[in-house]
Amino acid sequence: MAAILIFLATYLVLVIGRLPWSRVDRTGGCIIGASLMIGFGVLDLKQAVAAIDFDTIILLFGMMIVVANLRLSGFFGAVAEWVVEHAHRPFVLLAAIVLVAGFFSAFFVNDTMCLVLTPPVLEITRRLRRNAVPYLLAVAMAANIGSVATITGNPQNMMIGSFSGIHYRAFAAALSPVAVVGLMLTVAVIACIYHREFWHQEIVALERRAVRTDRVLIWKSLTVSAGMIGFFFAGWPVPKVALMAGALLLVTRSVKPEKIYREIDWSLLVMFIGLFIVVAGVETTSLPDELFRAAQRFHLERSSVLSAFAALLSNIVSNVPAVLVFKPFITRLSDPGRAWLTLAMSTTLAGNLTILGSVANLIVVQKARHEVQISFWDYSKVGAPLAILTIGVGVILLG
Repeated sequence: MAAILIFLATYLVLVIGRLPWSRVDRTGGCIIGASLMIGFGVLDLKQAVAAIDFDTIILLFGMMIVVANLRLSGFFGAVAEWVVEHAHRPFVLLAAIVLVAGFFSAFFVNDTMCLVLTPPVLEITRRLRRNAVPYLLAVAMAANIGSVATITGNPQNMMIGSFSGIHYRAFAAALSPVAVVGLMLTVAVIACIYHREFWHQEIVALERRAVRTDRVLIWKSLTVSAGMIGFFFAGWPVPKVALMAGALLLVTRSVKPEKIYREIDWSLLVMFIGLFIVVAGVETTSLPDELFRAAQRFHLERSSVLSAFAALLSNIVSNVPAVLVFKPFITRLSDPGRAWLTLAMSTTLAGNLTILGSVANLIVVQKARHEVQISFWDYSKVGAPLAILTIGVGVILLG
């Protein structure tokens, strides 16, 4: 009973974002939940440590260091400026933003891409005197969709890659087509809904502006990143490769290590650790078995049913906790490999359903709030149909 109550209380904090009448946020809720699991004897310390999936933590940590170096080098700013220089019509600019956000999110984590792309997109639209909303929506939605393509695209994919043992290359081969079609749908849906912005294809042009970059750090970061991705596809252990790439980039004479450390999302890493322990605690009870028996009535082995439930839960508790809730069920299904891929697809694409569906969405809204207000309706009128369309495409392509 203690384990179930702790589990439910922790997930309540995840749903509402903060413990009522306190300053305890989602990370704090996971820490408290994990501590209570140990304090009430549901798990001892050894079991709690064993419950932590260190492959996921190490992979996320290594990727954060790699992305931090790319960001500090000015690489992403240079890419954004290149887009402005070559995209001379609003529709082309939209397509370019979708392509850039989607492509880089596939390899360098969607949340980070939203952090680095939102400021330059805001500045571009301000200089061009365009309506910023559709372009900002493109950043968030393309980042979510592009990240579905690989294990390193987002945190939930990293967890699924670790839990399932699916090869990086096999994961990408299965879900990259979903991402490609999804990105094309993103351009189409935004262009249709904001047709006034893109209907008149007048030429827009800006003078090229100098971007502050560190050329040595850019080439070093790109070389290490390319090597890292190559080793991923070659079949090397993904967490090990990411960690070694991060370690190589820490060997530098030009960047103070404190700058790198500030770029790492320590609270996210701690939240993951807490969640692993909380879920391990509830797995010692009969609750997973009872829930699985109840879920069998809905035929979770069907991709469409699993996608619908995963999308719904992802918008209630967020996608990472949703994956952990589904973990005990997936391993019992007749085809766990396909089920893991379906779960990765649906929990990621469901992030576009509402403004609260993904951390990436909130990052864009928060970063732009001083200049542009994106309401729940502004987001949903594009995100909801796009999420439904892309999940439908995913179900069809995964069979």
